Amino acid sequence: MPQTRSTAPFRRASSRRGRASLPRPTTGLDVLTVPLLVLAVLACAGEGAPPQEDASLTGVWRAVLASPGGELPFGLEIQDRDGALGATIHNAEEVVEVERVEHRGDELLLAFDGYDSEIVAGLQADGSLRGRWRKTAASGDSTLDFSAVRGIEHRFTGSQEAPGWSVGGEWATTFVDEDGTFPARGLFDQQGDRVTGTFRTTTGDYRYLEGEIEGDELLLSTFDGAHAFLFRARRGEDGVLRGDFWSRDSYHATFEATPAAEGSELPDAWQQVGLANPDGRFTFSFPDLDGELVSSEDERFRGRVLLVDVFGSWCPNCNDSAPLLAEWHREYEGRGLEVVGLAFEMTGDAERDRRFVRRFGERHGIEYPLLLAGTSDKEAAAEQLPDLDAVLSFPTKIFVDRSGRVRRIHSGFDGPSTGASHDLLVAELRATIEELLDEPAPAD
Repeated sequence: MPQTRSTAPFRRASSRRGRASLPRPTTGLDVLTVPLLVLAVLACAGEGAPPQEDASLTGVWRAVLASPGGELPFGLEIQDRDGALGATIHNAEEVVEVERVEHRGDELLLAFDGYDSEIVAGLQADGSLRGRWRKTAASGDSTLDFSAVRGIEHRFTGSQEAPGWSVGGEWATTFVDEDGTFPARGLFDQQGDRVTGTFRTTTGDYRYLEGEIEGDELLLSTFDGAHAFLFRARRGEDGVLRGDFWSRDSYHATFEATPAAEGSELPDAWQQVGLANPDGRFTFSFPDLDGELVSSEDERFRGRVLLVDVFGSWCPNCNDSAPLLAEWHREYEGRGLEVVGLAFEMTGDAERDRRFVRRFGERHGIEYPLLLAGTSDKEAAAEQLPDLDAVLSFPTKIFVDRSGRVRRIHSGFDGPSTGASHDLLVAELRATIEELLDEPAPAD
């Protein structure tokens, strides 16, 4: 199965304003011709309209999801791969591989199988694509209308006005939703009116954001198959950013942001979750993907360093960290490291969950056991893991020493979009593994 993120470059051309922009579409000599019988119905303006003999989908598109907060744009590139269609999604420097691209009768399918997510669209008479994005969520299907127009260079409005202010740098941010408030840091880079970056929180990050400054408004979006995020904020005369955040079709929060004071930090992710077990131990017993029970008391873990990853296959930050865990398991297994993944999935349907966790393991080359532990609700997950005082984030990593005692717990994961924060966290996680491996095994 292809990786969620590819390192293939997204070609960009410069506009007359000198800002980075989407490339213009390829010429008709370079494109894949779609058979007439597949798209004739959609390509006709009405009954009796002449059929198209060369209906092409390859090239670069400005794609849009109809978020409750307005247009949520992202880059889409459809390619001819030796006679078959492939596609990638683009947000800033992120390139997300679409796992399956198919023609199904009169429909185009863009499927993100690992996230149980898909776009189904049809080619219209005016050359646009129109359809719908659907993703399985804990509360049922989440859907947004989808459209795409070929070759548009701008992400949002494409205003010709040069911005009179900059959002570049770090911003101390407070989000407010129906559950209360939570802190974050906006990490932004600005080139001209183009802005890239992310919001880093105590539980993870908001992916690779890309957008523009238009007048006094900051516009940012991302779509990676699993998440559809839209941020809109205005800069007040006091320099404060005040705005709204929409996720998918149902979630909304407001936020305020000010330039971060030097030395200020988010709460320490190593201190967010504590141990409720008075003996200092973390125990578990759940079935693996073949239905065999795996327990923390099994002989295979005795005298070994154990890293337990509380994750969900649906969780992009979990997908960010999984390749590292797979690599470290292979690298350190000979020195005494064991890794176990406890999966908390979206629906609670064991057959469905088993299928998606298996895909997760295959995608990341995981050789350590993955166990079905429960559903993605954090309170329900905490009930399944009573040795922890809370489950605040997926992923959560629990480090157990050779004597079976918990030494450290890390909540959340700073993904690659956080830059230096990601690099620092990766170094800290590796150092923790090596420190525990260097300790002697207890005497029998």
